[in-house]
Amino acid sequence: MLTITQALWDEIVAHARKDHPDEACGVVAGPAGTDRPERFVPMLNAARSPTFYEFDSADLLKLYRDLDDRDEEPVVIYHSHTATEAYPSRTDISYANEPGAHYVLVSTADADDAGPFQFRSFRIVDGEVTEEDVQVVQAY
Repeated sequence: MLTITQALWDEIVAHARKDHPDEACGVVAGPAGTDRPERFVPMLNAARSPTFYEFDSADLLKLYRDLDDRDEEPVVIYHSHTATEAYPSRTDISYANEPGAHYVLVSTADADDAGPFQFRSFRIVDGEVTEEDVQVVQAY
């Protein structure tokens, strides 16, 4: 189960809606070994695409150096789908290389009256996708 604060949930959703119609992406870092998302790190979608996201390689290198310096890890890796449901695509699954992370997908399809808003979390390990519950709390 992903347990996340309302404030972080709100930041992820706001980023997804702000970048619509392009996919938004980012990370929520947390202390290594805790599985507790704490620090919101929005990233630039280098692809600037409504159907694909890609972290900028320089930004990603900077992020991982920063995580190392702070003894943090990526607890949540998030991105949005702008016209489809919040479920990992084949491309999303092939790029999922953090087996300990929660992969959050937000569908902003509702912004175009294309469907209901969704915020869902998945574990993706060795190509296998497992949806998990999301518990939103006021504080940890």
